[in-house]
Amino acid sequence: MKLRYTLGLGLILVGLVQVAMTLDFPKRIQAGSAFSLPTSGNGKAVLYIAGPAQVLRRNVRLGENIGFSSGELHNAGHLVAILVGPSSSEQAQFDVVPAPQPATMSFLAKPSRLPVDLHDGISGVVYVFDIFRNLIVDPLQVSFQLSGVQGSVPSHVMQTHDGVAWVKLYSPSKAGAAQFQATVGNVTDARVIQLVPGDPCNLRMSARQSGQRIELQTDPVRDCSGNSVPDGTIVSFTETYDGDQATVDVPLKRGVARTDVPAHDGAVISVATGVVMGNEIRWGAGQR
Repeated sequence: MKLRYTLGLGLILVGLVQVAMTLDFPKRIQAGSAFSLPTSGNGKAVLYIAGPAQVLRRNVRLGENIGFSSGELHNAGHLVAILVGPSSSEQAQFDVVPAPQPATMSFLAKPSRLPVDLHDGISGVVYVFDIFRNLIVDPLQVSFQLSGVQGSVPSHVMQTHDGVAWVKLYSPSKAGAAQFQATVGNVTDARVIQLVPGDPCNLRMSARQSGQRIELQTDPVRDCSGNSVPDGTIVSFTETYDGDQATVDVPLKRGVARTDVPAHDGAVISVATGVVMGNEIRWGAGQR
């Protein structure tokens, strides 16, 4: 009798082991990948998966594989899976990691307009994402290139850190529209940077007699890199004579500024634009 009881208890324990429920998720799953999970036990159960911005519920039959199609688990992050059976439940935790291939990027470039020949004047930042818009945190090589104008800088290759790469560049010495481009893998994005002339440089004027007036004219006004300063820039002509001072403000037209002032022997005439001073002319009888 004792032997029968012992054997019967053993059969019951074996039966319990055979129907025990298990849930064995991989520790890491690539976002969007298809995979299947084996289950053990008998009967029906419900699988719940909760993670960042994604919750799944699946009716399953124990003892059969649970299949996940491509793209079903696509949000990267730490997820929790709970399998609820007829009389018990199992829990597993796992990570969904971004797909390794970059599909899109967010490219931020500033400023959109700046003077030429400026040290570290242009900055660019890139965030790299997979096809499911997960930030790819594994290191990737990003190439930054500024082109389209004379004096463009060579490309800079930077490595992402936690999904981000950034760079600072000199602005070229030639004014115009430059293309600031970032490339990672087969993904390229570009921004337009407008390079404008810098402050005027080597400002000079000439003078000549015209009746009782002195005609004044600047040479073509350029910055220190040789770019023409935009029309409309104000140039100030100042005449000082016998303790009095008179100033005439003239906008540039076609790159030069012109005006006239009274002709006084001994007058001192100067020219300036902004904080940039030009040459001085002392007017005398011999200059008529």
